[in-house]
Amino acid sequence: MDIVIAGGHGKIAQQLERLLADAGHRVRGLIRNPDHAADLEAAGADPVVADLEELDVDALAQLLGSADAIVFAAGAGPGSGPQRKWTVDYAGAVKLMEVARRNAIDRYVIVSSMGADPAADDDGGFGTYLRAKGQADQKLVESGLAYTIVRPGGLTDDDPAGRVKAGSDVGRGKIPRADVAAVLAAVLETPEAAGLTFELISGETPIAEAIAQLIAR
Repeated sequence: MDIVIAGGHGKIAQQLERLLADAGHRVRGLIRNPDHAADLEAAGADPVVADLEELDVDALAQLLGSADAIVFAAGAGPGSGPQRKWTVDYAGAVKLMEVARRNAIDRYVIVSSMGADPAADDDGGFGTYLRAKGQADQKLVESGLAYTIVRPGGLTDDDPAGRVKAGSDVGRGKIPRADVAAVLAAVLETPEAAGLTFELISGETPIAEAIAQLIAR
């Protein structure tokens, strides 16, 4: 597959890039800062300099061209103000949905957040983040694309365990970023995972089995 990853220099994205490249896929990572290109190349990805806040849909569609899937792993970050949560977490995701439709890229996987809610309190802080994420998720469901929405709990930099708990309501918990990346890689390689929205934390179920259980429900 040819997979485009927005937020290509993020911690989850770089681990996903490595997993996908090792599996033989072509990976393109979108980055704002050209100084990050070497990190993506080390992970096996082709860096593409593209600022989701600055470029419009036409420019992004021309830049990206055809692909098999888009992964939206971008985010304004915890230190950002409320405006960037809307311009990155929401508007950036929606721009790429439109690019996907224009360029006939059917598959779209988004890294959301546990607690994402389109009606969350727009409080200028974490509530705004959850609202922006929730509204992006809602737009994706309505987009007609073959979507998968992954909502991880608290993220850690621990070593991957390869075992998770996934479902519509898994309770509070944490999960290594490496395991989130492995789940993203697995759903990209599983067409039947299209249409799923699920929460994700560390657990006892091997990743492939956890996804198979979600599909069977």
